[in-house]
Amino acid sequence: MCAVTRIIDQVRARATALFHSFWTPTPDTMRRWAVVAVAVNVLITVTGATVRVTGSGLGCPTWPRCTPDSFTPVPHPDVSVVNMLIEFGNRTLTGLVGAVAVVCVLAALRLRERRRDLVHLAWLQVAGVLLQALWGGVVVQTLLNPVTVNLHFLFSIGLIAAAYALYARSVEGDGAPQRLVHRDIRTLGFVLVAAVLVLIVAGMVVTGTGPHSGDELAGRFPFDIETVARIHADTVWIVIGLTFSLLFALHVTDAPGRARRAALVLFGVELAQGVIGYVQYFTAVPAALVAAHVLGATLVWIATLRVVYMMRSRGPLGTPAPPRETDDERTPLSASA
Repeated sequence: MCAVTRIIDQVRARATALFHSFWTPTPDTMRRWAVVAVAVNVLITVTGATVRVTGSGLGCPTWPRCTPDSFTPVPHPDVSVVNMLIEFGNRTLTGLVGAVAVVCVLAALRLRERRRDLVHLAWLQVAGVLLQALWGGVVVQTLLNPVTVNLHFLFSIGLIAAAYALYARSVEGDGAPQRLVHRDIRTLGFVLVAAVLVLIVAGMVVTGTGPHSGDELAGRFPFDIETVARIHADTVWIVIGLTFSLLFALHVTDAPGRARRAALVLFGVELAQGVIGYVQYFTAVPAALVAAHVLGATLVWIATLRVVYMMRSRGPLGTPAPPRETDDERTPLSASA
């Protein structure tokens, strides 16, 4: 009986701590919820890829119901029970992502020193989850058209970026951004972000052309798979070249250690992702490696964003936002601008 009481007390204590982590948040708990937001968005992106590679894209053939008569999986003559459960599981995970997004909003709103940037980024999570849920219906209604499927993935990439921005802003002050590296190196970082985004889109085209469509009824892009795979591989080398250039520039200019370490981590993640991609290509694109490659793509994206954020500073936590210029304080020139 004492053991049961201890377990109940521990559960109650953890539940209370969880509640206070967003109802009476601190900067540290805000940061933790932002990390959770990044993690669940990566998770649902990978499970979405799992749905596709297992042929479960139409496991629930209708939307928002799983079947025409039920919101939950029930036996259906035209759909495998396994595929139905996989697709329904991914849909259910949307609820978890949405719940984390709402918690991030509550935490941002209830911080003792509320910051508008955190509130806006948190609300962006909620808006993104709603968009994803609605777009999931479009994907089903279009029978997994590769354009709608790829946009679904691209929205996930955007959500991951917003979640990481929430994390990055939650661990720093609210001062005006100050460059920690040379202006040209910072520009190179932005070019790298754009290149990685192009790489992701190229990978989406390969996926929309390749064998893992998600269902036998799904359409495919009418491209030659060899051609689009080569374009994707060429883009990989461009990204790796840009990353090496950035890493070299950061080292020769004696940039802050955190920026150099972030670039080195990105370079390592890219090399690992490249290995997975080439193994995947030469082994006839096995399903497990496709899911691993999608996970790698999200990690490359996060590591790229991290490098850019590490190359500037807004001061330590507690740094106030710069005062807004009032109309009386503006010069005629600034007012006209």
